[in-house]
Amino acid sequence: MTFLFRSAGGRSVDSRPLDRRSMLRGTLAVGAGLAFGPLLLSGTAQAYSWSRTLKQGDSGADVTELQIRVAGWAADSASQTRVGLDGDFGPGTAAAVKRFQAAYGLDDDGVAGPNTHAKLNALEQSDGSTAHFNWSEFYDQASGNFNGGKVSAAQVKENARRCMYKLEALRKKLGDKPITVNSGFRSIAHNADIGGASDSMHLYGTAADLDVPGVATKTVYQKAETCGFSGLERYTVDHQHVDSRADLGRDWWWESGTI
Repeated sequence: MTFLFRSAGGRSVDSRPLDRRSMLRGTLAVGAGLAFGPLLLSGTAQAYSWSRTLKQGDSGADVTELQIRVAGWAADSASQTRVGLDGDFGPGTAAAVKRFQAAYGLDDDGVAGPNTHAKLNALEQSDGSTAHFNWSEFYDQASGNFNGGKVSAAQVKENARRCMYKLEALRKKLGDKPITVNSGFRSIAHNADIGGASDSMHLYGTAADLDVPGVATKTVYQKAETCGFSGLERYTVDHQHVDSRADLGRDWWWESGTI
């Protein structure tokens, strides 16, 4: 059973990393505004229905949903490339669909038909979270909810959902190793209490601090470089920070650089 969340975002562009080692994780990039799209997060969830086979040249809300779900398959190797959440099925979306299909043993033709839809649906839990990640992992640790951030609770939840799908891809690329989310969304108050950056991506629900038992943080970083994450903290600390700041119209920030 899957659930419908209509999601949209700004058209994506590839960006180059900021060459500023001193830039704090999650800080505001110069000259870019927020790029949030409309949401459908109703009180009563409705099963999502893929009503057509999707291929290059198609457009619409169902293409945007497809893009969200394959966003973690943005590249084969370290590349500051992301899947555009623009509802237009172009070459970048097709390439991500192919990688997703190949990873799950499907015919990798870049066309999202019934078999691909079924596999995408299998990655979603009945409450709209994903197969291996729960909403509670992303709650503000002080309040236990999605309130009090830089955007509405509904937008935080949608941003967290998008992050989950990228984490599903990262998990798959790490050999299905379980990933622990140590910190997801933070309210403004909680973020201030722990000394977080004033415009941390955690305040929007688009970031996660990860631990992957038995896997070196450097390996996690390297795999994350292929998952469309536009914010990556250095891998020399005791966790791996990932975020999707480019989805908010911000500049890319890979602290360690391509490795």
